[in-house]
Amino acid sequence: MLARAITLIESRLPADADMAAQLLDSILPHTGKSRRVGITGVPGVGKSTLIDALGMLVFRDCGEQLAVLTVDPSSPISGGSILGDKTRMERLAAEPQAFIRPSPAGGHLGGVARRTRETILLCEAAGYRNVLIETVGVGQSETAVRSMSDFFLLLMLAGAGDELQGIKRGIIEMIDGMAINKADGDNRIKAERARVEYASALHLFPPSGDGWTPLVLACSSLNNTGIAEIWQMVLDHEAQLQASGRIAERRTRGDLQWMNDLISMGLAEMFRVQPAVAERLPTLQRNVHDGVVTPLAASGELLRLFHPRDGGQ
Repeated sequence: MLARAITLIESRLPADADMAAQLLDSILPHTGKSRRVGITGVPGVGKSTLIDALGMLVFRDCGEQLAVLTVDPSSPISGGSILGDKTRMERLAAEPQAFIRPSPAGGHLGGVARRTRETILLCEAAGYRNVLIETVGVGQSETAVRSMSDFFLLLMLAGAGDELQGIKRGIIEMIDGMAINKADGDNRIKAERARVEYASALHLFPPSGDGWTPLVLACSSLNNTGIAEIWQMVLDHEAQLQASGRIAERRTRGDLQWMNDLISMGLAEMFRVQPAVAERLPTLQRNVHDGVVTPLAASGELLRLFHPRDGGQ
């Protein structure tokens, strides 16, 4: 039923929109009681394998159910997605207490899918105490997941270039914790060195508004080391934010961001179906393609067609 509900929410068919809205309204009183953890990192850093180890710890040692929402990149050519993250969660996928749902990014920016926020609510209403959101992993720009999670974890690799280069990225300022993954074998010493460097560099940033100081840990999903420490960091962060009342404040900010995102999505859809725009758009697209019209001029004409400034309209 949960899978079918998510399919309904993700549907782009106009006929499903009203039913999806009614469903979300009906479950609202049963939401907001989960622990939301966002996990991001570059491709190949081991997000899915870490979630597999982390999920086994959550329900086996903590006795709590777990929902995992993974986002897979969509091809800009075919529009399709492989949705293969689940294959790297072999142990977790076989457990009845775990629910894993892969979704295509579908061109949506921010590292998450178009309806990830709504899917989180559905998982909460279904009784899942923990919801893990794995971003698409396209680089260091997955910032949307920060506004929908209580704890934001960044996975990094040692020996993949200048470790301190990542500190220059804006995403570092948003994290609640960092883990240097694949700290095993010959890479263990490199991972520990990277952990120390990142921990020192994080002190260069001003403290977060909620009073939490991000920690940097080293872990190995293969050897199952450092996994318990990561989860304890999540629990410690939750306890501190609950004591200060910051979790409610953080979720309120996330809801406002959610509203703004929905407005932007709605305006984009309204723009494309507006009759004058829909009629003129194919011609202008061809003109831009052929170099007859600049993108600036074409977009300006379409916007004027969508919202003319004269005639009192």
